[in-house]
Amino acid sequence: MSFTAGEKDAEEMSVLHSNRAACYLKDGNCSLCVKDCTVALDLVPFGIKPLLRRAAAYEALERYQLAYVDYKTVLQIDCTVQAAHDGVNRMTKALLEKDGPEWRQKLPRIPSVPVSAQRRWDFPHAGSQEAAPRTKPNETAPLGKEVPTAAAIERAKTLKEEGNELVRKGNHKKAIEKYRESLKQNQESSTYTNRALCYLSLKQYKETIQDCTEALKLDAKNIKAFYRRAQAFKELKDYKSSIADVSSLLKIEPKNTAAQKLLKELNRV
Repeated sequence: MSFTAGEKDAEEMSVLHSNRAACYLKDGNCSLCVKDCTVALDLVPFGIKPLLRRAAAYEALERYQLAYVDYKTVLQIDCTVQAAHDGVNRMTKALLEKDGPEWRQKLPRIPSVPVSAQRRWDFPHAGSQEAAPRTKPNETAPLGKEVPTAAAIERAKTLKEEGNELVRKGNHKKAIEKYRESLKQNQESSTYTNRALCYLSLKQYKETIQDCTEALKLDAKNIKAFYRRAQAFKELKDYKSSIADVSSLLKIEPKNTAAQKLLKELNRV
């Protein structure tokens, strides 16, 4: 990929603003961090570092909806960024507590990242300080799985939302099919935990455990995966495994009341 002089100047200015934003974030000046990250992204859209830094600043400012959008945008660019997965999980929990079950309907629009932007981060020009490439053309992603395209990620998101809507209507069997199709397009830990909830509701406990295990492979601190797998183990009378999962959950989130209640029930068995 070649760059004109103007594009190179925009690159350099974007990196400078992003780096200064990192300093603001470290000093706790989150408002200025957001401002600089926004300038960086105006100069060069879909930069992973300014998106992550702005998301962290929004999170610190308790602007959880905007943080969620930035974390989700990062995952469209590179679905292997663990910080973004962790951020999405934190924001999901915070928004659920703040806005209730309808929190997704209150979100700002999440931008669709074009394939050209993904390719851009696969081929940074010499000297770029932005995100390093994770895969090259014709190479596979870790575990032999290809990194999904932007179109696949967008399709997966649509299918997942359709599944979520079916869950809200109580149609867990059809929701499972939607989640299955979504996972074929892009494997997200939250899609696995959503499908696990459906399996749990249908008393398909072994499938619940399998999906939660897959979710934890993608996100080792996924609260929902630990909790739902613990519930499934309990129903299968594998109390030792259930207690182990609840204990792991409480190490991550000690004040989780649902987990505390489940642990008390298990200790009485």
